[in-house]
Amino acid sequence: MGKFVIKKDKSDQFRFNLKAGNGQIILSSEAYTTKTACNNGIESVRTNSQDDNRFDRLEAKNGSPYFNLKAGNGQIIGTSEMYSSKDAMETGIASVKNNAPDATVEDNS
Repeated sequence: MGKFVIKKDKSDQFRFNLKAGNGQIILSSEAYTTKTACNNGIESVRTNSQDDNRFDRLEAKNGSPYFNLKAGNGQIIGTSEMYSSKDAMETGIASVKNNAPDATVEDNS
């Protein structure tokens, strides 16, 4: 089962990572100024991850595929790692869809 891990970054802002059951980070958030906003971001991932149209499939300058998960308003709520292939990226998207709805929250902030 997946989990969201909340942490504070060097600039004292809140971020979360969505980790798959194997502990691998499958989605990383933007920075939030408050823990409440960070928790709202987690809820947004839970909801928006179930709509395939919310995933922007992209390619980095070096050709590596990755994706962004966007909210209904178009704001990016999470970014994936860089993948070695489009198939691997699609597996990552499937993992977010599968893990996000029931993921627990671990607060390490």
